[in-house]
Amino acid sequence: MSGGPQVRIGIVGLGAAGRGFLPAIAKHPGLTLAAFAEADEQLRGRAAAELDVPAYAGIEQLLAHAGLDAVYIATPTQLHPEHVALACAAGKHVLVEKPMAVELAQAEAMIAAAERAGVQLLVGHSHSYDLPIQRMRELIAGGTLGRVRMVNTWCFTDWIYRPRRPEELDTGMGGGVTYRQGSHQFDILRLLCGGMVTRVHARTFDNDPARSAIGAHLALLDFADGAAATAVYNGYGNFSSIDLCFDIGEWGLPQPNSRLARAEGLTPEQELTAKQERAKRAIPGQAPFQPFFGLTVVSCEGGDIRQSPHGLLVYTRDGRSEIHLPSDRSPRDLVMAEFYDAVTGAAPALHTGRWGLANLEICAAAIASAAGTDLPLRHQVALPA
Repeated sequence: MSGGPQVRIGIVGLGAAGRGFLPAIAKHPGLTLAAFAEADEQLRGRAAAELDVPAYAGIEQLLAHAGLDAVYIATPTQLHPEHVALACAAGKHVLVEKPMAVELAQAEAMIAAAERAGVQLLVGHSHSYDLPIQRMRELIAGGTLGRVRMVNTWCFTDWIYRPRRPEELDTGMGGGVTYRQGSHQFDILRLLCGGMVTRVHARTFDNDPARSAIGAHLALLDFADGAAATAVYNGYGNFSSIDLCFDIGEWGLPQPNSRLARAEGLTPEQELTAKQERAKRAIPGQAPFQPFFGLTVVSCEGGDIRQSPHGLLVYTRDGRSEIHLPSDRSPRDLVMAEFYDAVTGAAPALHTGRWGLANLEICAAAIASAAGTDLPLRHQVALPA
């Protein structure tokens, strides 16, 4: 990997997602941060001084930067279709933050734009990149535990009460936990169960009129091979799944105190400032333990698997065993490795635009199901062999 070509990448949007990739880009020997674009003038100025690379006010100027090969688009969801279309038209490879769009037709247009331009389009980060989830998939594929029959992924956080932009709470703009956090959960479940969802039944919940949004959901997914899965997410900040996960949080850091300060009562300007401050410290470049996006339990015919602080715990009739995994690569390191390999032709990507479209379809189907409508699934894709 270190002997491969250099890929010069730009970032569009330096919020929590954009900043979260800075350590991974710096760590990868084949990637160079060439420039970035950020609409907020004050944030742009501070970041330019910190990163010592050219800074632009908009994506159009960034795409004109000499020698740029690829872009990571970390702007609000409703801007993704336009920004991906511009990047593809400029001949740049694209990594776009999840969810890839608000509407399925928008996502289809993004895929078509990348295919016309002959560039790579990947969607991420999602927690299906987490090394324990990847190793679960390898165990399933190895066959020693038999077929996967059931997967449950449950996450309880304070998501609703963290600092938010208004559109992050607006379902019509890709907000609320089903679009923004279900994107992680459905990606995990599709990876572990083969990809092909055949039916979605879900309930969503809006529990706080003062912070109105889809703040919790419960979804049941059926898969083509007979497996079934549940995704439970509750973002109202009472119980925390950290209490089920060895006091370790989403990014592999110890978090013995699961309750965080709430953003209630702030003006929109104060909340945006709080969000920008939180972005500086929210996502570490490396952590001592494996990441826990809640609890994921895989039930196969011959045993069960769950995450542990250092890897995985496997339960069979012979007892419990632990598989230790390295902790020197963060989930975003793994995103950048997949993106680099796809761009350079070293290996095909899993998290392509079509895989992202399939995940978006499950988000939309869950919301539709909760409203009493069955959305036909037309965009599901199987896990590559």
